[in-house]
Amino acid sequence: QVQLVESGGGLVQAGGSLRLSCAASGRTFSSYAMGWFRQAPGKEREFVAAISWSGGSTYYADSVKGRFTISRDNAKNTVHLQMNSLKPEETGVYYCAASYSSGSSSSEYKYWGQGTQVTVSS
Repeated sequence: QVQLVESGGGLVQAGGSLRLSCAASGRTFSSYAMGWFRQAPGKEREFVAAISWSGGSTYYADSVKGRFTISRDNAKNTVHLQMNSLKPEETGVYYCAASYSSGSSSSEYKYWGQGTQVTVSS
């Protein structure tokens, strides 16, 4: 089993940057692909980015390509999401999740963190 704890959210102005972190417990962290999702108020949870278990492959939603970067450190059981040029519509709760496949569907992910709030002001 994997427990996930996100951090790094906060309030940032449009155009600014934030770096989210997700700390995982458990010795099997490196066995899982990891993903980031977000959920805006009144909207469904949506895929943001994913990374394979080795870190060799990364995947992004079209809306964040070129601005967000996902990375992982298996030695430290952490995954990060660097977010640049943030937009107000990207306000929401950001979740990290663990899966055996690095897909974009939330149903593929078995373990979820509690989320961290990101607010982008205009």
